[in-house]
Amino acid sequence: MEQKYDAATNVVDDTSLLDELGLKPDTLIQEIGLDDDVDDDLRDVLEEHLDEPLIDEDEQEVVDVALLWFRDGDDDLTDALMDALTTLDEGGVVWLMTPRSGRDGYVPPVEIQDAAPNAGMHVTSSAGVSANWAATRLVQRKA
Repeated sequence: MEQKYDAATNVVDDTSLLDELGLKPDTLIQEIGLDDDVDDDLRDVLEEHLDEPLIDEDEQEVVDVALLWFRDGDDDLTDALMDALTTLDEGGVVWLMTPRSGRDGYVPPVEIQDAAPNAGMHVTSSAGVSANWAATRLVQRKA
């Protein structure tokens, strides 16, 4: 898939990134799993182009998107996905951010495919959004 960042400068292409993630200026995004290893350039682009700041994981506001940063060695992925659903609006999306292959904390795609149905979700697509992080789009299964 075409990557949305310039590996030489590690700069994210703003317009294509927002299109790729299906985000509009009024999208409310809750960020979960924030740590010092996340992609700050990606976070900066999101905050700059959205009318609302990223919402802290401790807030209970209903959101359109959950941006879940997850690494191998974090708690259970199924549990993390289920937690991401607690404030997600009906029809909302979880963007699961995992370290790319070869990076510390890499999560194999098979683990995501296994965890998603256990959390009542399914994988729909992926996006190239960062030099170090892969994005996987998950949605709730229809009842």
